Amino acid sequence: MLCETALGKEGLEGVESFADAGPRHRIYVVLKGVVEWIAALILLILLSPIIGILALLVRCTSAGPAFYSQVRLGLNGVPYRIYKLRTMAHECEKATGAVWSPGASDPRVTPLGRVLRDTHLDELPQLWNVIKRDMCLIGPRPERPEIAANLERAFSRYRERLLVKPGVTGLAQVQLPPDVDLESVRRKLAYDLHYVREVNPILDARILFATFLKFAASAFDAVGRGLVKSEKQIVEAQNYGGVKIAVSDSWHVGAA
Repeated sequence: MLCETALGKEGLEGVESFADAGPRHRIYVVLKGVVEWIAALILLILLSPIIGILALLVRCTSAGPAFYSQVRLGLNGVPYRIYKLRTMAHECEKATGAVWSPGASDPRVTPLGRVLRDTHLDELPQLWNVIKRDMCLIGPRPERPEIAANLERAFSRYRERLLVKPGVTGLAQVQLPPDVDLESVRRKLAYDLHYVREVNPILDARILFATFLKFAASAFDAVGRGLVKSEKQIVEAQNYGGVKIAVSDSWHVGAA
């Protein structure tokens, strides 16, 4: 793993073990912002047709806008609006407020949204956030103010991850699944603090390559599951000798 050795047992079991706050290579952080801005501009120009087609598909397959924006915390805790392709039912948080997604079992996610999430294509509009200088290509995942306030009470060093700009991808994102509870946040926070302290061109290059591999694997996995989805639906509706497949996006077997 990219930073398991660097973090060590203490880094993963106790976030408080980090002694220094802020990047060690501050000049690189400035240069990184310039290079990633240029890269984001080129990528957005090249990927605009794909984003446009996906936006049209979102608009045609579910009610609501193709894109959605949400307030997140940026550098030093300054709020900004992040942009993504919409993957959930429109205004699905009116009744619940800000909550974490439970993952594959989240009923708010649309069928197309599931594909976009699995392949991470819903993240492409964030290139606009990089061009606006709200984000970088690589950095800690941006969090919502409502959720961050609770996490800051649980972890005294949580706000230190805001000492660099948030990223479209990052060390914690390529290593760990999305947050679902405080334990998953604690582990990700260790990775984020390590990145904030050690950010450098070699580490960023490794994260970019890992992101490409993860994206490719996710895309192939989504296509593979799509090829047999009709059979999955048939199996879930049947009862074979007292064994029935539970209706979900995962192949969980349970007694009928």
